[in-house]
Amino acid sequence: MIKTTGITKSFGELKVLKGIDLDIREREVVSIVGASGAGKTTLLQIIGTLDYPDSGTIYYDGTDISRLKGKNLAAFRNNNIGFVFQFHQLLPEFTALENVCIPAYIAGKSKPEAESGATKLLGFLGLADRLDHKPSELSGGEQQRVAVARALVNNPAVILADEPSGNLDSENKNELHKLFFRLRDNFGQTIVIVTHDRQLAGMSDRILQIKDGLIINED
Repeated sequence: MIKTTGITKSFGELKVLKGIDLDIREREVVSIVGASGAGKTTLLQIIGTLDYPDSGTIYYDGTDISRLKGKNLAAFRNNNIGFVFQFHQLLPEFTALENVCIPAYIAGKSKPEAESGATKLLGFLGLADRLDHKPSELSGGEQQRVAVARALVNNPAVILADEPSGNLDSENKNELHKLFFRLRDNFGQTIVIVTHDRQLAGMSDRILQIKDGLIINED
C-alpha cells in the first residue's frame, strides 16, 4: 500500500531523514518508534504529503505521489489519507457532527451525504448521543473519537496517526488502542502510527524503529 525509497529531509544544516526505505502492506498496522528528534513525525508528514522530502519517492498502491502538485496533491490527500493528531485539531465553534463533515464537504459531497456518513461513523464510535456537542462539551476521549471519525469520513485507504493517545488518560488510551484494530478489521484501512507508547506499539503488526534519521530495525 505504501512504499518509500530514499527519503531524505534536512532543516538547514540538520539532516533529519537520511534515506528511508520502507514497505507497508495493505491492512497492516505499523508503529514507528524512536527517541524524540529521531525523525518520526517528519517521516509521517512526508508520507502524508503534508511536507515534501528533499529527495526520494513515495508510492501509494503503485501511484507515484511525488509527482503530484497543488490541487491534484490536495485532492489525493483528501480522498486517500485520514489524519489523527495528538491534540485532536477540532474546530471549537463547530459540533462533533459538523467537524466530521468538513473533509466530506471539501471532497464535494452534498450535505445529506456528508451528514449521513458522519452520523454512521459517530454511532460506530459510540458517540450517537453527542452529535450536537461542541468540543468543549466533550471529554478528551470523546474528542479523540470525533477526530478518528473525521479521519474516516471519506473512507481513506490509509490512516496516519501522530501520538494519537499521548494526551489521554489510561482508560481512554486503552480504548483508543483497541479502536485502531477494530477500524482495520471493519473498514480495511492501512494504519501507520507514530508513538512513544510501547503498549500500542506492541499491539501492532510491525514496529519500525528510527534512530538518527534511519530505520535501524524492524520487529
